[in-house]
Amino acid sequence: MHDLAGKTAFITGGASGIGLAIARSLSTAGMKVVVADIERDALGRVQGDFEARNAEFLTLEVDVTDRDAMEAAAVATESRFGNVHVVCNNAGVALGGPVDEMTYDDWDWILGVNLMGVVNGIRTFVDRLKAHGEGGHFVNTASMAGHVSIPGLSVYTASKFAVVGISETMRADLVAHNIGVSVLCPGMVDTNILDSGRNRPKEFSGTRHWEETLGDEERDAINENVRASMIEPALVGDMVLHAIRTDEFYVFTHPGIEPMVEMRGTEIADAFARWREYCEARDI
Repeated sequence: MHDLAGKTAFITGGASGIGLAIARSLSTAGMKVVVADIERDALGRVQGDFEARNAEFLTLEVDVTDRDAMEAAAVATESRFGNVHVVCNNAGVALGGPVDEMTYDDWDWILGVNLMGVVNGIRTFVDRLKAHGEGGHFVNTASMAGHVSIPGLSVYTASKFAVVGISETMRADLVAHNIGVSVLCPGMVDTNILDSGRNRPKEFSGTRHWEETLGDEERDAINENVRASMIEPALVGDMVLHAIRTDEFYVFTHPGIEPMVEMRGTEIADAFARWREYCEARDI
C-alpha cells in the first residue's frame, strides 16, 4: 500500500510502546488511526497526544481476548472513519520462568493475548478488508522469539512461533485479495512488556513473574543487559510504516540477531542430512 493518506488503521495495544509508535508513524503518514488498548489511563494520555498533533484518531478501550468487544470496536471504527485498511495486531504480554513451573493459568493468559488476540484481530477484520476491495495490510507483532527459542520463555516463545506461522500462511492466502501481510519480529524495544503483570486478569492469578524471584543485584544486572540492546519504539514505528508501503513481509528490528537464526537453520539442515542418510540406508 503506497498511498496511505486518508486511509484508516486499527492498532491493538496501541496506547504505549510499539503500538503507540506505530500509531504515531501511520498518523504522520496521513492515516486516520484507531488506538485500541486495555489500559484506560494510557488511552487518556494518547488522547492528549493526538489532539496536540491535530490528528484524526479514535481511542477505544478494548480487550483483544474479548471477541464481542473486538467486533464492537470494528463497528465503532467504521462508524467514525469508514473502511479499515491497515490492521496491526500488536497487543502482547510476556512471562518468564522454567517451562516446568508454568501453570495452566500462565499458558491460558499468554496464549489468550499473544495468539488468540491476533486470531481475533484477523477474524474481526479480514472479511471487512476483502469486502471493500480497496486493498489492505495486516501487521502481526511476533518477536525474534518466533524464530529462535529462548530458555525461560517457553510460553511466550510458543505464542510468537505461532504468530509467525499464521502470518506466513496469511501472506499466501490473502495476496489474491490485494491484502498484504507483515510480521513484526522485534528484539528488545524500550516498552512496558516486562511489566505485563500489571494487566494480568485475576482469573489467571497463576504464578509469580520470574523477576520477582530474583535478588535486587541479579535483577539490576539482567535489566542493565537487556537495556543495552534496546532500541526506541519510534524506530520500530517507522519500520512498520516502511514495511506496509513496500509490502515487506519480515520486519527485523535487530539484524544483529541473524547469527542465532542461522544457527537454528544449520541445526535443522544437519538433521535433515542425518535422517536422509538414515532413510537411504534402509531404502525408505
